[in-house]
Amino acid sequence: MDSDCNQSASARPARWAKPLAAWLAAALLGAPWLAQAQTEAQAKARPVEAAILIVGDSLSAQYGLKRGTGWVPLLEKQLADDKKPLKVINASISGDTTSGGRSRLPALLAQHRPKAVVIELGGNDALRGLPLAMTEQNLTAMTQAAKKSGAKVLLVGMQVPPNYGSAYSAGFAGLFAKVAKAEKVALVPFFLQGIADGDGASANFQADRIHPNESSQARMLANVWPELKKIIP
Repeated sequence: MDSDCNQSASARPARWAKPLAAWLAAALLGAPWLAQAQTEAQAKARPVEAAILIVGDSLSAQYGLKRGTGWVPLLEKQLADDKKPLKVINASISGDTTSGGRSRLPALLAQHRPKAVVIELGGNDALRGLPLAMTEQNLTAMTQAAKKSGAKVLLVGMQVPPNYGSAYSAGFAGLFAKVAKAEKVALVPFFLQGIADGDGASANFQADRIHPNESSQARMLANVWPELKKIIP
């Protein structure tokens, strides 16, 4: 009797041990947390894609334009044509000022780790009549933050009509060059050169007479590209 009991007890594990082991293995292999861990590990192993970060306002955010027709999408096509494997991060927001860009930039730099940063801000500062010193300080702070992150910087300058007053107009136009020179970064002196400064300029703008139309976007890229290609890998 005792012998039979002992034999029966010793036989029981053999009947359920293998199925249990198989079930545990299947459960572990199919566990969502394990799949997630594997995905995260693979993501960390991938090389970081080199990026160009654009921090701008409505002029870069395709305001009033069909999707894919702004100068930034045209830049993406230019990079592809030139076989430059760079991702373009367009962090532009319509209505943004240099203060807004300054507050947003640290998180953008940490998230994207760009190789180049294009700062296209300041126009809305002028439209609001904000102090030139504040705009200059914000552009300087943004430029320094981008440089500290290891990125090259391109400042995109703007101008305002003379009805803002000659002193303000001249001071505003000059502050971009002033910051670029002090920080030793690349500069586009006037983003809308050939668009807003010639005869019949109104034909180059949307009905609001502020935002360039679709046909002007290629010229905007042409103003940026010669300087941008000097600072990208």
